[in-house]
Amino acid sequence: MEEMFEDGMQSVRMNYYPPCPEPDKVIGLMPHSDGSAVTILLQINKDGIWMPVKFLKKALVVNLGDIVEVLSNGLYKSIEHRATVNSEKERISLGMFFNPNFDANVGPSPALLGNQMPIFRTISMKEYVNGFFSRRLQGKFLDTMRI
Repeated sequence: MEEMFEDGMQSVRMNYYPPCPEPDKVIGLMPHSDGSAVTILLQINKDGIWMPVKFLKKALVVNLGDIVEVLSNGLYKSIEHRATVNSEKERISLGMFFNPNFDANVGPSPALLGNQMPIFRTISMKEYVNGFFSRRLQGKFLDTMRI
């Protein structure tokens, strides 16, 4: 695993959400899970119910993304989340993403499989990135990798 993340791809995304007079009618980002590793979360979907995440001062909410779910053969789950707007305050969010290098293959790690059968197929990182970014930001991309 160390080899696949050596010289990996890193990116940062900043979003600006201005105040919105009718926040109940708008979603900042559609529900989705991230294909990478780190995200600052506002809400998570637990058992079909959207729950706000309460922040601690000087703390980040760290989210494991789809790649970790695939590598762990489903042992660790990526979290579906979304961004919302506020009627009174503007908000800026910052997401930091870390991915394997472009030459890596993404699939269940043989070291973590043990006697289990893989539930995800293995694809190149290039296929993974192309598939992830060519879809609508809705739901989990990793569902397309299930065997």
